[in-house]
Amino acid sequence: MAMTMNTTAMIMKIPNHNTFKSHQLFNCVKKPSCSSSSCYSENLVAAQKLVYEFNPQIPIEKALTPPSSWYTDPSFLALELHRVFYRSWQVVGYTDQLKDPQDFFSGRIGEVEFVVCRDDNGKIHAFHNVCRHHASILATGSGKKSWFVCPYHGWTYGLDGTLLKATRITGIKDFNVKEFGLVPLEVATWGPFVLLNMGKEAVHQEEVDSNVVANEWLGGSSEILSINGIDSSLSYLCRREYTIECNWKVFCDNYLDGGYHVPYAHKGLASGLQLDSYSTSLYEKVSIQRCESGSTEGTDDTHRLGSKAIYAFIYPNFMINRYGPWMDTNLVIPLAPTRCKVVFDYFLDGSLKDDKAFIEQSLKDSEQVQKCLADGMQMEDIILCEGVQRGLESPAYCSGRK
Repeated sequence: MAMTMNTTAMIMKIPNHNTFKSHQLFNCVKKPSCSSSSCYSENLVAAQKLVYEFNPQIPIEKALTPPSSWYTDPSFLALELHRVFYRSWQVVGYTDQLKDPQDFFSGRIGEVEFVVCRDDNGKIHAFHNVCRHHASILATGSGKKSWFVCPYHGWTYGLDGTLLKATRITGIKDFNVKEFGLVPLEVATWGPFVLLNMGKEAVHQEEVDSNVVANEWLGGSSEILSINGIDSSLSYLCRREYTIECNWKVFCDNYLDGGYHVPYAHKGLASGLQLDSYSTSLYEKVSIQRCESGSTEGTDDTHRLGSKAIYAFIYPNFMINRYGPWMDTNLVIPLAPTRCKVVFDYFLDGSLKDDKAFIEQSLKDSEQVQKCLADGMQMEDIILCEGVQRGLESPAYCSGRK
């Protein structure tokens, strides 16, 4: 069985394709404006100690798993958000959500509220979803808007972020309308995905070139993913969301060790796969697992699984599962140290998008996990991940083995 990389080990290694320096990890955390300086300092000290508890230089054959505190301590989650999530490309949606001018969708990662839209000229923009007047959230959900109107005091912004109307400002001095547009975020698309980078200043207000994103986000795996059918030709189908009582890394670790736990925890899935063909390839920021189907050519399982399945984990929290005519993606969003949201989006080959019976049965099978196509978060994995989280909180456990 091929050895896979633990999510927390990747946290320590990936940004510079080497090892995080612990002082870099904790110095970049923004000081919360609502916290006292003494409390803030205590949190930094606590977080720094947690970083030093793990040594990523130990060969994997001898290594322990990261300490349980990395999965439970609030100060460590704050470090992850500011050093990892806010400093990397994050998938936040799909191009199907922005098909037409005036389409928009909104969301949140950590403390960052964002809104993404397509303007009347067809350009995609992304902004902090916060009014520059008194900090109200501007837009919620998704849909169509000709402009963004603040529900608090009526300040109005164009889809390019320009402040169009500021109410009751007569007599206000030193007020420059051009300085009070929405704060932009870097936005890009790759294949069917819309991505944001919250750590980069969006100077030119233009969508980032997809080749640049491919290199920064996927590295050497981008071509492999493209030729394996992870592209914009599939039809977007539907979304499922789960709130899970576990740290976000517990879910990711569960995904990354798929070839290990499948025969024990997912016997239904295992029966449809040739597990001796399971392989794992590691790239700069991506782990790709492959497995061939064990079904006879022409059976229902082959139609669903295809002759081969590919499972791609993209650091730090995004998974792509491509099998037969299907693709589904799993996005893991931290909500709290011991809670996360997992967003499943399903895509299907265009030739099958009108086959309702096939779609309904496949989604049902996927949710029940007895025939879980992507080894994702259905019911069996919810039980596993929440059980692991409870174990991590036990005083009997600190670290395990790889």
